[in-house]
Amino acid sequence: MIMIRQNKKLLLLTSVITLLPVFIGLFLWNQLPDSVATHFGLNNQPDGYSSKAFAVFGLPLILLAVHLVCVVATNIDPKSKDINKKIFRVLLWICPLVSLFVSTVIYGYSLGYDFDMSYLCGALIGVLYLVLGNFLPTVKPNYTIGFRIPWALNDPDNWYHTHRFGGKCMVIGGIIMILTSPLQNMWILLAAAIVPCLLPAIYSYLYYRKS
Repeated sequence: MIMIRQNKKLLLLTSVITLLPVFIGLFLWNQLPDSVATHFGLNNQPDGYSSKAFAVFGLPLILLAVHLVCVVATNIDPKSKDINKKIFRVLLWICPLVSLFVSTVIYGYSLGYDFDMSYLCGALIGVLYLVLGNFLPTVKPNYTIGFRIPWALNDPDNWYHTHRFGGKCMVIGGIIMILTSPLQNMWILLAAAIVPCLLPAIYSYLYYRKS
């Protein structure tokens, strides 16, 4: 649990930010409808609803649980000492930012504000891919973060080259998602999200067969 001890203030801060939507929701409680939209289709129209209590309390608590599980899983990794400190700090900010984004969309829509959901989601995931793509080449072999492929885990050289290639794929995928999200084309967004995750696995296997 070395990284938790080294980043306990940041962990506390990010946990509080993850729960910030609870306090915002309580402040807006009387203005929110009893049933709020919590899922939206590609046409920007809500296709899923939840109770106000679940939106205000349930979603932030679920994201906090995911946040803490990711932190603990990263720290109990047998190779946790090899995990880059910077990418661990990036990991700490993912759930808080998602929590703020989700609550902004849910509360905003419930109060009558109009959002382009497809663009916002595509842009958010695209930015996440850009950030992760820039850090992936610095990730050393571990069982929690990165492309955890058997032949990459067993060969530091394979891991290094796979993550350099994977980082470039993630950056390209992120750029494509950001640029094409206004088109609201589900297939383009899915391809830009999935292909950068598949190509490194193929590359790693080919590198393994070649060596």
